[in-house]
Parts: sequence; C-alpha cells; structure tokens
Amino acid sequence: MEPRPLMPEESHIVKVDGKAEENNGKHHTAQMSTHQLIVRRGQSFSIGLKFREYFIPGVSDLLFCTTLGNNPDEIRGTRSVFGIPDTVRRAPNAKAVWKAELPLGQKKSRNVVVKITPPADAPVGVYTMFLSYLGEDKKLGVFPLIFNPWCKEDTVYMANEKKIEEYVLNERGVIYIGSANYIHPMLWDYGQFEDGMIEIALTLLHVTPEYLTDPMKDEAARCDPVYVGRIVSRMINSNQDRGVLQGQWEGPYTGGRAPSHWSGSYPILKHWYRLGGHPVKFGQCWVFAGVMCSVLRTLGIPCRVITNYESAHDSDKNLTIDQYYADYGVQIPAPDSIWNFHVWCEAWMKRPDLSIGNYDGWQVLDATPQELSEGTFQCGPAAVRAVLDGHTDKDYDVPFVFSEVNADCTVYLVKADGSKQAVLTDTTRVGQKISTKSVGSHKRRDVTYLYKHREGSTRERSVFKYAATREYLKDDDEDWEEEEFDDSEDEEPVMVAYNVEMERLDQPKLPKVSVNFEEVSKPVNGKDVELNLVLHSEASEPRSLSINISVVAKNSYGFARFEILSNKQQKTLKPGKDLRVPVVVPFDKYWEKMLDNDVMDVIAIVKDTDDPQEIYMGEYGVVLEDPPFSVKLLGEAFVRRPVFVEMSFKNPVSETLKNCSITLSGSGLVKEEDEISVPDVGPEKRIWVKVCFYPRKAGKKTLMADFNCSVFRDIKKSVPVVVKEPQTSSENARPNTQSV
Repeated sequence: MEPRPLMPEESHIVKVDGKAEENNGKHHTAQMSTHQLIVRRGQSFSIGLKFREYFIPGVSDLLFCTTLGNNPDEIRGTRSVFGIPDTVRRAPNAKAVWKAELPLGQKKSRNVVVKITPPADAPVGVYTMFLSYLGEDKKLGVFPLIFNPWCKEDTVYMANEKKIEEYVLNERGVIYIGSANYIHPMLWDYGQFEDGMIEIALTLLHVTPEYLTDPMKDEAARCDPVYVGRIVSRMINSNQDRGVLQGQWEGPYTGGRAPSHWSGSYPILKHWYRLGGHPVKFGQCWVFAGVMCSVLRTLGIPCRVITNYESAHDSDKNLTIDQYYADYGVQIPAPDSIWNFHVWCEAWMKRPDLSIGNYDGWQVLDATPQELSEGTFQCGPAAVRAVLDGHTDKDYDVPFVFSEVNADCTVYLVKADGSKQAVLTDTTRVGQKISTKSVGSHKRRDVTYLYKHREGSTRERSVFKYAATREYLKDDDEDWEEEEFDDSEDEEPVMVAYNVEMERLDQPKLPKVSVNFEEVSKPVNGKDVELNLVLHSEASEPRSLSINISVVAKNSYGFARFEILSNKQQKTLKPGKDLRVPVVVPFDKYWEKMLDNDVMDVIAIVKDTDDPQEIYMGEYGVVLEDPPFSVKLLGEAFVRRPVFVEMSFKNPVSETLKNCSITLSGSGLVKEEDEISVPDVGPEKRIWVKVCFYPRKAGKKTLMADFNCSVFRDIKKSVPVVVKEPQTSSENARPNTQSV
C-alpha cells in the first residue's frame, strides 16, 4: 500500500499527532526522547488524527498498515494491515498482527484518538505507519519499536519492577576488575538515554553481515531476543566488518585510546556512529561488555555485566588448562591461559529454542573476540542454567562458557633438558568470585552459585564429568545432595586478599611444604611493594630448601610481558615453624614495566635440596591501588548552568609526570567527553585544575574523571551530581565558584 501524493487542501487527514511525550512516558522511553515517538511491543499507544470532515464510526473505515524494511511481508511479520473495523483478510500464517481501537462510545468528530497495539512478538526496528481513509493513502509517521520487559507476553518479560529499574533503566553501573585477590569496582556509564542512542543501536542492526546478505530474513528474525543478542555480541567487536570496537590486548595503543581510558559506552558508540561504522580503537573485555550492555538496554533487553575471576581460556576444548613454568619460576607461554578476570554480559530472555529443560532467564553473551563460533567472533546466548548443569550440548557456546568458570588446571614444571613434570593440579582455581552489581546499590553480589555447584562437592565433580563425557554414572546421581546457596547480596570489602594452596598430583614422601604469601603493607602504585613468602612444614627434621622467586608484569589475560626481578636463595625450614622470606619490589624497578599491565605476578618455586622430586609452587597476583586523585564539586548543579569542579593530584614519586590530561564524562552532564590538558607535575608537587561543565538533564547523575600521565595510567574518580531544574532567580541558581 503506497501513499498517493495529494495537495494539502485535498487531504482528508489534516493533522497527525504521535503524542510522543504521553506515549513515551507510558512506555518508559521518555528519557530517550519527548519529541520522537519510541514505543515497546505488546503495549498500546495512542495517535491523534484530525480530519477535514467529521469522522463517523461505523460509516467510514480506517485501514492501517505498518511496515518494517524495504520489502515487508505479513508472512514474516514485518508487515501488518489492520483496521477499524478489522475486516482484513490475512494469510492463515500471517505473523505479528497489529490492532487498532477507538475509545468506547466514540461519536462523530473531526478529532479522533486511535489506540494502536503492536504484538508482543513483533520484530524490533524502525516502522512506518500508513492510513487508508476515503480512498486516500497517507503516511502517518516513522517510529522505533523495541522490546518490552514490562509485557508478560514478551519473551524478555521480567516480573520484578526493581530489577527492571536496574537492568533496563539504570544508566550508572559498576564493572568489577582487578583480580580475585583485589576486587576493584569501576563505575561505568551506560548512557542508554543519551541523545541518539536509539538511532545508534538500531543502526548497528542494519550494518550486520546478516542484514547486508538477506535483509528480509534478518528483519523478520529480530522478533527473537536470542537472535538479536547473538547479533549484538558479534557487532560490538570488529572482525573485518563494521563492528564497534577493535580489540588490542597490550600496548602501545597507537592510533587510539588505551582500553583503560574509557569510563562509559556513549563516547564509544557516538564516535563509531560518527565514523560511519568504522571501529573505535581500542577495547578489552570490560569495555566490550559495557558497550554491549548499553546497546541491549537501549533495545529493551534486561542486561547486566558479569565478572569472572580466574577465568579460563580453554583453546583445545578439553576442560583442562595446562600451564608451564620454567624451573626458575618464569611462566612459559602456552595456548591455554587463565585470565585474572574476564567480563561478559547476561541478558534476560526466554529460550523456546531449547525445548527440553528450563533454560529461561539469564543468558551469557560475550562480545570479546576469543574463539570462533559458527565462523565468527560471537558468543551466546548460553543459558546460565545449562552452564550450571553441564549441559554442553545446548546452543549457544555452552562448552566454552562452562570451561571459563569450571575448567581444571594442571601445572607442569619444564626442566633445563626440556622434560616436563606435572607438579600441581587444582580443580578449584578457575571461576572465582563471579560478580555483578547488586540491584539498587553499588554493593557487589557474588553469583558464583548460579554458574557452578559448590567446589569439591560430589555434585560439582559429577557435573564436570558429565560436561566432559556426556555421561552420568548411576552412583554419581545417587550421591548427589541438595545444596543451599546464599542468594543475599555480598557486603564484603572492596579490596580482599586470599591465598590458594595448590595440591601436588603425586603423594609426597615427606610432609608437604605449604606455600603462601602475605602482604606487609597495602600495595600502592608509587610505593615499593612488600610481601612475605610464608613456608611451613610439619616434617620432624629441618629441611634445606632452594627457593626461586620471580616477579613479572602480566596483562589481565594472563600473559607475562616483562620480568621485573628474580632471585634464588637457600633457606632452612624448621619443623612446625613458619619461615618468612621477604619479597620487596622497588617502585623504580616496576613502574615502567607495569605501565600498561595489570598484575604484578609473584611466583615461588620451592625445591627440597635433599630430594629434588619434592617441588612446591606458590603464585600471588598483586594489583596495585592507584594513588589518591581528588574531585570536588563546587556548589549546586542546575540544567544548562555552569557547574564548577575542582580536581587535584599530588605526585608521590621522584619522576616528573608528563603528558598529563584529565578527561571528564557523564551521561546528562558532559556531551561525550571533555579532555583537559594539564601541565607537567614535578616530584612531590600537587596540581589543581578547576573547570566548568553545563549539565543537560535533571536528576541524579555521576561525573566521571580520568587522570592520565606518563607514569600513572587512567586513575579514575567519580562524584555524584544532583542536577536541578533552573530556579526563577538567576542569583539562586548561580553555583559557588570560590576556590578551595
């Protein structure tokens, strides 16, 4: 049905009112726009029609048509013809049929309000609506239709309103980085309600290889969040296509930004959009996950970001991570690896494609390009329930996710002659403290129990065996015990440390030597790092030990980049007594090598000099805490009025800080990013920077500041900002500009 051009004075339809402000408020899209109509499927919206002549219900018919794409088809659900009265003859297998209604008791009038209801299974995208009336075909308008977690019939329906507030409407998030020893919360600005975000998200769907190959098939498939989620996981990374982010796992980051620079998604997505679909440089796992979460929330799919500490990358898919160390303590590169942490997304949706079993709910979606899935870098959706139960035959990519959280680890010592000795095995190291932001607060919630059963339990081992062999043993099934998991929010401190003791594969002839580390002081970037290696044995006689200690700079993906220091020493371990061996790493030894790396890895290999087969190993990853960076808001904040902020940083080291800059960002506060150049900062000197910004939206916001220089990379600080509408008195609205 193509509209026939008419002169304005000929048209029977004088005016069309999309009632954007009213409809968007009801559809929870008012934060996206109050002038562009943006609606959710499965929920009615109203349009106002003004006719030249009186409209008389029952005498004149209204025939509507909605279309998606250039070749809409009612069989595919991308075209729907419906009317008042609805006497349309449709194909028996027509999908996604829309509906129109008049208010009860509607009388003849020139002004009529029509209620339009899109079906809960309609494909998402940009629709065009037409009206046929008295022989005239008129284009009423164009509008986006997105998923609806408030609608029970929608496959992304979420019953808990507080969770919808968190997983769809909250622009401020927390992504956990660091290591299992040092869990560090990093604020992330999702920015799903920033200007143009809905257009950016829908543009992303229009540049996929699937759309470019077969647009009709692709548009029809967008009725399913399983399909959309998988497509988005592909398009957030760039793999010789028009993906958003280019990954790079180590510096230098020439031609782009270091992944640690980013504090939010909107500057990345806006830059990608402005570049016409060329990738933004550079991203790593937490950046990929943060950007994907923003896109999914924009499209209406509930989403949260998950961090898995000690995350396995099982390249040969045998559910075992093989690691190799030289006998002097340095790790040897290998195809398998264990990352300090890895970050992915979970999206909430039903899984009707998995007919057997209950796999609805949270689904893993991972945009970080790691392993190929169906020929491209995409991952998921993998049902978290399938991961928990070891159902590695379920779509999509469940085996890979299962190995990330539950692979076993075997450590081999490589001797000088090239021979290998398996010295350690660990069935509990992989998949530690799986974390996400709590609903309604910035507290960390541990969700490890959703991914795997209690470590070491009969059930956990049986699930592992089933995942690896696809066979349950009858005895295993009978030995299972019901487990109770604590679903409460985790309130432990931000920085935690613990030691993991790894067991020998063979039975030692002598009582074993325990190998642990303890911190002498909190490790802070800019200061010497001080640890103790603590050895203990219950042997009845003193033991002569050869101790190799090496310290290396590792990136977050577990790869040793630089050796910082190493030493070898002989010690005597007395029976039943702790032996403490100091480990000191001076700042001037580590700072350059740690500049673009994440973890200072301390490895100790301990040998009994009387029995060289008695070998023990301990490993401790140190994540340096940033030196203090101060950000202070000066006065109150009002929309479109200058707000001043003062920032200060004291150089704690003897090096002069060069190439200094501060980047400000924050949804509703700063448009994309605002970068300020800062003069060099001499040793032990403090610098103050005072700038202003102009808030664009009222409400609770967060200003993000990033300090970067030649010695310290991307020190982040945030400050909450409550933005008010301007008062009538300009005097009252003026912020306090007095310097502190």
